[in-house]
Amino acid sequence: MPRALVVDDDDSIREITQLALEVVAGWEVVTAESGAQAIDLAAKHQPDVVVLDLMMPGMDGLTTFRHLQAQESTTGIPVVLLTAKVQVGDRQLWDEMAVAGVISKPFDPMSLAGEISTMLGWT
Repeated sequence: MPRALVVDDDDSIREITQLALEVVAGWEVVTAESGAQAIDLAAKHQPDVVVLDLMMPGMDGLTTFRHLQAQESTTGIPVVLLTAKVQVGDRQLWDEMAVAGVISKPFDPMSLAGEISTMLGWT
């Protein structure tokens, strides 16, 4: 059973994402409401994937990603970004980064685990 760390400052998005992965797909889910909390929880729980919101106050998703990549204990954990800022054809800040994939909000909770699994080559 995969373990995911879901990081989003919006309580409702975090809850929907958690339910989509736990109830629909049977994954184990740990949640964080900030980038700083995510860095600590990723090191502690060693998830199989981090599902990371881009737009967060304080430490945004890209900064959080850079911190995860910089730590030896978390550098190998794949990261999937969640964002409402995706437009087809536009170059994005994360294009040059080693993220596993990007999922746009709003997403379909019923297919979220499948999308992540496909991005990570688990299917």
